[in-house]
Amino acid sequence: MASAVSLRADYSAAGLRQLARGAKNAKQSRRLLSLAAVLEGMSRTDAARIGGMDRQTLRDWVHRFNAHGPDGLLDSWSKGPEPRLSGEQRAEVAELVETGPDRAVHGVVRWRRVDLQRIILERFGVSYHERTVGKLLKALGFSHISARPRHPAQDQRTIEAFKKTSPPR
Repeated sequence: MASAVSLRADYSAAGLRQLARGAKNAKQSRRLLSLAAVLEGMSRTDAARIGGMDRQTLRDWVHRFNAHGPDGLLDSWSKGPEPRLSGEQRAEVAELVETGPDRAVHGVVRWRRVDLQRIILERFGVSYHERTVGKLLKALGFSHISARPRHPAQDQRTIEAFKKTSPPR
């Protein structure tokens, strides 16, 4: 049977309990209390039960505590993958969406995600799924709802003449 992983010697059980009392994070506090119980001679299984974990999980936290101290007992979350478009490229996409398409150049009256997907691939060489283009637009502050497009040959005088006005009551 393998021997138990030893804890750092620079912290005492009372010191760990003091740190647990002052901790802002409840999970870190429970882990510190489990480690304090181990230092006091409690079995690893019972000490793990104090922290609401199993013995193997306690062993993992002992390794993190030995490497990083009490801050190693905080949960660490991954930031995720780096964005494929740089900040300047994202700003350029936002400007492109804000100005709208040119019918002569782009062949469309208003942007759709499929159109933006094609433009992003042509300009930046980054292939996005259509749904990811929608997520990018939402991250840039755009809504999925767009204004009704105007026909380029629309005449404002004809529209005003066509409107029906009723006399006030």
